[in-house]
Amino acid sequence: MHPGADPAGPGPVPRLAVPRLFDAVLFDRDGTLVEDVPYNGDPDKVRPVAGAREALDRLRAAGLRLGVVTNQSGLARGLFTADDMRRVHARIEELLGPFDTWQVCPHDDGHGCDCRKPDPGLVRRAARDLGTTPSRCVVVGDIGRDVTAALAAGATGVLVPTPVTRTEEVAAAPTVARDLPAAVAEILRRQSSIVPTAPRRAGTVLVVRADSAGDVLVTGPAIRAVAAGARRVVLLCGPRGRAAAALLPGVDEIVEWPLPWIDPDPAPVDRAGTDRLLARLAAVGADEAVVFTSFHQSALPLALLLRMAGVRRISAISDDYPGALLDVRHRVPVGVPEAERALSLAAAAGFALPSGDEPALRLRRDALLPSQSGRSGGPAVLPAPGYLVVHPGSSASARACPPELAARIVAALAAAGHRVVVTGGPGERELTARVAAAGGVDLGGRTDLAGLAAVLAGAAAMVVGNTGPAHLAAALGVPVVSLFAPTVPFGQWGPYRVPTVRLGDAGAACRDTRAARCPVPGHPCLAGVDPAEVVEAVRRLGAPGPSDRPDGPGVPDRPAVPARLHVTGGGR
Repeated sequence: MHPGADPAGPGPVPRLAVPRLFDAVLFDRDGTLVEDVPYNGDPDKVRPVAGAREALDRLRAAGLRLGVVTNQSGLARGLFTADDMRRVHARIEELLGPFDTWQVCPHDDGHGCDCRKPDPGLVRRAARDLGTTPSRCVVVGDIGRDVTAALAAGATGVLVPTPVTRTEEVAAAPTVARDLPAAVAEILRRQSSIVPTAPRRAGTVLVVRADSAGDVLVTGPAIRAVAAGARRVVLLCGPRGRAAAALLPGVDEIVEWPLPWIDPDPAPVDRAGTDRLLARLAAVGADEAVVFTSFHQSALPLALLLRMAGVRRISAISDDYPGALLDVRHRVPVGVPEAERALSLAAAAGFALPSGDEPALRLRRDALLPSQSGRSGGPAVLPAPGYLVVHPGSSASARACPPELAARIVAALAAAGHRVVVTGGPGERELTARVAAAGGVDLGGRTDLAGLAAVLAGAAAMVVGNTGPAHLAAALGVPVVSLFAPTVPFGQWGPYRVPTVRLGDAGAACRDTRAARCPVPGHPCLAGVDPAEVVEAVRRLGAPGPSDRPDGPGVPDRPAVPARLHVTGGGR
């Protein structure tokens, strides 16, 4: 039985501690809270944006703490004094109410500080001052610098464009709101979406995520929420997600089965195979099922089979009319982070994360235990911890880093003094050898998914496209330089609640096409990335350079984790 499960069995329970996505909301000052008056040192010129006071009071009433994170280079330029700025801030609080922290960067662009946005220093300091972490903060701003600082700190970024906001900044933002009140409404909607209106206990629950490894990993928080209220959790997944399923906490049993209405290369539907699946579903003995899908997939074919297998209660997201197939028909706005989308379905079904369980991606504690049965060729050699991992491949070529660019990135990182490891699957050995030849250690084909997790556990950051290993890094808390092809929304599929820098052309012609193969010759959304941008992104994420890493120069490399790792122990 999961900790906290009700031994009396299924049914309603008293309301538990309310799970929270966010503790605090941090605002840019000029252009976001108040009208932008360049280098303003005059409190009489303070004009709040429309609806600001009412919106901020809604956040205060919801128990969220508020802060301001603002660049004020006018101090460095001598255009106003610190006393002038304090009077401006006093006037802002007179009009908009109190803020729990004010974080100001007084420097100009050339100072080299870590606090001037787009660097994340102000966000980190504000979170620390408020007694929380950046991952539990939202940053609201009007330009790309605000959102970049938020993501690099691991916070949630919301862009409220103004006439000075550039088109490319709007395209790159994970969340865009039309104005400040709309931004606040969305923050509160997301906060409440993971809270069940009627918390429940259950017996055996079948949870379903039949996609690839990355899809299974981002569903992990929702599966933990179900596990907190269930006696037993059985996960139905497809062959492409089986390795990720083995890494998830809260799963007691895994059933692997390819679903032809989900798989990208499906086998034909046949009566005998459907009968076998129906029998296997009945054998689970589930009291209820929660079917997790991506927004373009339908839960209804499986719901029909679950009904035929005797499952009494079924919950799923469905825009299509489900008839008698669903007991809980849930709907989610487009663009919500995939992990929160799944958490909201779990909440609609009556399940919530327990108190103390951060709504972030996680792996089982025993997931990194090494196996002694390595692949042929023996263990690889891995640098001491603090290296960078570059993962150039992807199962969908449209989301992969172009090989020539990946090689140039490795060369640039090595030239900057970083130690680089290049990873890839068994079918990517030629690719990783080509990329690693520019200055990295080649681990192509040497690790399974658990082995890759063990490699990532020693990494300072990962450079990767929109593919499963990016979510694996997020589950380990490893910062990500995301070479994100915009075929799907970044706000939905970007690395979740982990420090991230997004690179690439967010407004490229492939945007929102969902293409698996690049529809534009030359892969322009990523091909234009300058390797120097990657070096700068690594710095922004705080990865140690050659002069400040703990081992220092001259320390020999250490033997790697074994060439193959596996997961041991029970599903709990």
